[in-house]
Amino acid sequence: MADGASANPGDPPSPASARSGQRKHVPDWLNSPIWSAPPPPARHRAPPPLPRRRPPGAAAPAEEEAPTTAATATMTTPRARRGPTSSRSSRSRKVVDLAELRRLACQGVPDAAGVRPVVWKLLLGYLPTDHALWAYELEKKQSQYSAFKDELLVNPSEVTRRMEEMTISKGNRHNSEGTGVLPRAEIVHDEHPLSLGKTSVWNQFFQESETIEQIDRDVKRTHPEMQFFNGDSSDALSNQESLKRILTIFAKLNPGIRYVQGMNEVLAPLYYVFKNDPEENNAESAEPDAFFCFVELLSGFRDNFCKQLDNSVVGIRSTISKLSQLLKRHDEELWRHLEVVTKVNPQFYAFRWITLLLTQEFKFRDCIHIWDALLGDPEGPQATLLRICCAMLILVRRRLLAGDFTANLKLLQSYPPTNIDHLLHIANKLRGPIPY
Repeated sequence: MADGASANPGDPPSPASARSGQRKHVPDWLNSPIWSAPPPPARHRAPPPLPRRRPPGAAAPAEEEAPTTAATATMTTPRARRGPTSSRSSRSRKVVDLAELRRLACQGVPDAAGVRPVVWKLLLGYLPTDHALWAYELEKKQSQYSAFKDELLVNPSEVTRRMEEMTISKGNRHNSEGTGVLPRAEIVHDEHPLSLGKTSVWNQFFQESETIEQIDRDVKRTHPEMQFFNGDSSDALSNQESLKRILTIFAKLNPGIRYVQGMNEVLAPLYYVFKNDPEENNAESAEPDAFFCFVELLSGFRDNFCKQLDNSVVGIRSTISKLSQLLKRHDEELWRHLEVVTKVNPQFYAFRWITLLLTQEFKFRDCIHIWDALLGDPEGPQATLLRICCAMLILVRRRLLAGDFTANLKLLQSYPPTNIDHLLHIANKLRGPIPY
């Protein structure tokens, strides 16, 4: 880990560092050519950037420049920094080398550089690799999320009021046309709290209330040791409300899965990283950004949360079986002792490891570092997660080989503190096709 890096990647380089192509006091991680990769041949015209909001009466500048952030600063080459015009044109042409970004992320994203929010958004496909499209895509996604909130989080009484207003408005039009009678089909007669109609917003509201209550309980239990998520401060309460809204919208948009207990733990690292973005504008949009990244992340693990698929070839039991076969391939002695001799079924410990993406097995900071590799590995999050889980077993093999059923189960359900760099190193050595 490059935890010790403390330089501000937005600082301009000295003349000497500009000549050498390296920036002083910036971690080597940020000096990679990834941030200055040449763009591929243009095949599609980029959508026009949305106009930036200005205070009423403010004069429009002759030429607006995108704000320089910690991430965009690293994407500007020393040559491009020599003049404002070349800087703007260079920055607008930047295309991130995603393969190189994945390689670097697997080595660990430096905490102090402030680039993790942008790196995760790129790795999850939320941000396009073409930097010129970022503002457009972010504006579009934030607008879409706002529409989700207006549609899915509105109170049933408000929906009924709007429907009544629409009905009255239509009735007034009929009266103005001389009919004098409101058509019976347009009278709101099935929108009240006791309605059992399938399309009634009140009926849907009460059916969804159990899910919403479960989300509320789980969010309040999210990392109780962290002031960011828990406490009486306005910031903590605001963060809880954001998590609730994200999970509620996800549940309503995905009726086949809805909300599954523990999803709050998977969402927490994403929201935490985005909310702590050093760029204030980015931090303010942490909620919509976390929602769409949460959807992207779960798209690779959604079968693990679908009860109907538990016993299928893509369900959680199949995934756990793949972990068992992976351990057997790399350490058959340990596999035999666990599953044959001591009868420790991998479901007893691996179910939580896999469904919660290891968020409950390590300290939060360590989990963030594990996720750098989980999101960045070119083999994909699912295969990478299984390799990390297998490495966790191998790291404690001596204790497991010496233990009985009770001792081993206790050890694996409460995994001991470990060196995360070493764990990821071992997991990297286990590369190969996942057994089926």
